[in-house]
Amino acid sequence: MSIRRPVRIASFSGGMGDRFAAFQESVHGESVDVLIGDSMTEFVESMMIAHFIDEPQKHHHFASPLFMTQLLPELDAIAEKKLKVVTNAGVHAPELMADTIRAAILARGLELTVAYITGDDLREEADRLSTEGQLTHIDTGESLGERRVLAADAYLGAWGVKAALDEGADIVITGRVADASLISGAAAWWHQWERTEWDKIAGAVAAGHIIECGPQATGGNFSGFTTVPDNITIGFPIAEIAESGEVVITKRAGEGGAVTLDTVTAQLLYEIQGPRYLNPDVVWHTDSVTVSQVGPDRVQVSGAKGSPPPATTRVGVHLQSGYRGSLWYFPTGLQIEEKVKMLRRQAEIAAQNTHVQELRLFVCGRAVDDPTDQWQTTVPVAVTVAADTAKPIQAFFAWLNSYFLGSFPGFYLDVNYMFPHPPHARVDYWPAEVGQDTLRHQVHMVDGTGLVRRWWRRIGRGGRAGHGRVLDIAPPPDMRPFGGQPTGGAIPTADSSSFGPTTRRPLGDIVHARTGDKAGIADLGVWVSEEAAYPWLLSFLTADRLVRLLAAPASVTVERYEFPRLRGLVFVLRDYLAPSSSSGLSLDQLGKSLGEFLRARHVEVPIALLPGRT
Repeated sequence: MSIRRPVRIASFSGGMGDRFAAFQESVHGESVDVLIGDSMTEFVESMMIAHFIDEPQKHHHFASPLFMTQLLPELDAIAEKKLKVVTNAGVHAPELMADTIRAAILARGLELTVAYITGDDLREEADRLSTEGQLTHIDTGESLGERRVLAADAYLGAWGVKAALDEGADIVITGRVADASLISGAAAWWHQWERTEWDKIAGAVAAGHIIECGPQATGGNFSGFTTVPDNITIGFPIAEIAESGEVVITKRAGEGGAVTLDTVTAQLLYEIQGPRYLNPDVVWHTDSVTVSQVGPDRVQVSGAKGSPPPATTRVGVHLQSGYRGSLWYFPTGLQIEEKVKMLRRQAEIAAQNTHVQELRLFVCGRAVDDPTDQWQTTVPVAVTVAADTAKPIQAFFAWLNSYFLGSFPGFYLDVNYMFPHPPHARVDYWPAEVGQDTLRHQVHMVDGTGLVRRWWRRIGRGGRAGHGRVLDIAPPPDMRPFGGQPTGGAIPTADSSSFGPTTRRPLGDIVHARTGDKAGIADLGVWVSEEAAYPWLLSFLTADRLVRLLAAPASVTVERYEFPRLRGLVFVLRDYLAPSSSSGLSLDQLGKSLGEFLRARHVEVPIALLPGRT
């Protein structure tokens, strides 16, 4: 049997709201086989649920209207080029989206087949599953109990995507699947892998992990952004996945951005939580991969190892957790510290009298001496509160703003939000797990006729385009209990003097970083570009030192994992974003800037390791 060439899979979205033109660029750019788009980030889903908190039927039937406006104008080109499109833009309504797409295809007389995937939506089964002892919190083991479930989405594996493509689908619409499943499913279809080819599947999961966040693999959100050519409009990545599971990450020529060892390493260390990355189809050994630059904007990812997946898969449970509100105030000029103290005390009095449960102030930056304009001496302060209901929050800001004429000199606030003071629903992302053998993972082929209502303009089921074959997707044939992340080796005890004289410099002069979120966890990846600097990084950046540098709260626990093949470390900061990134009150709810804060800290750095030194 001959081996097919590598499949070329292009990303067009790393999250709902990503750069709109990327879909058109992917369709009409360099030749590819499959287009994939991730719309369903956990945070965006929580925000969408919060937006529809008083109209739950709307979020129960929500799919991405943005994707529809991208897709429909390109249907003719997709048919002509024989492209496959795989996306989780169906969110909570993959059936409705698939019906709408099929109706548009029929209206144009095109020969395109649509499929959608179900089995992820467990909202109506949450109470039963919880009673059976499932849906316990992944990190704490806590039971779901009597909490009000707004949504519960199981992370499905790749084999539904593969089956849909096997059946001839050109466009595959899913709800919640594991992030990499869009890519690994397409690769498994192209190469017709068996479900037990763990290393090959792990390689595809690695590729999926790299490109599913779109331009984060090509220079976006990258600590070395000033070295990236044309970094204003960054192109999207392409993964070339060989039958062996080896991968080359690249991008379209002539577009902005870059594919380098550092841009790919940044994504490999992003949100992995340790040397074992759990996926419904495989456990990818993240510490097994190596990267090498094999050409301009071409990085090879090799050596991926995999093992059988766990018997459970993740479930994103979304719970209502009261309400929150925030306003910006702007102390200006002299005596900023005293002005902030006055604002803080007035906020505390307002909180005591309106019975909000939580109060946080975020003082951002500091004024410059002898400013040349007003804004150089302005310090933004965010005042954030939370309560079980909306009324205390409205009362709080009315009370605080009543100090308008009796507060510090120059008192003003963001008048765009001054009247009224609308609180926002606070939705908690609860990471749970469920047995894979309890899921009803199905593929539905849409191949009838009819018309549907344009639900992205007005929510409603309307007519149906007609449905054909339904395929059941079995659980993985081999599933094994997950015993936890491997413990790291002993921290090197190299004598600091062995690295030579030091100077006090920002850590970022040597170290790159990228931070991600997983519920209440901040996942911080750090690495160095030069091999000579890695022994110093191992010795210097211990978990204890990281806690001190970040001034992390006492409630935060830190785990450190070593990745010598990538010259990197991963730190898992548990409870740093507690209770979860979607419901926490931090100004940086996703912890995105945590790595940049770390890089800005001044430490003693070996002079010999600084850029430009030999």
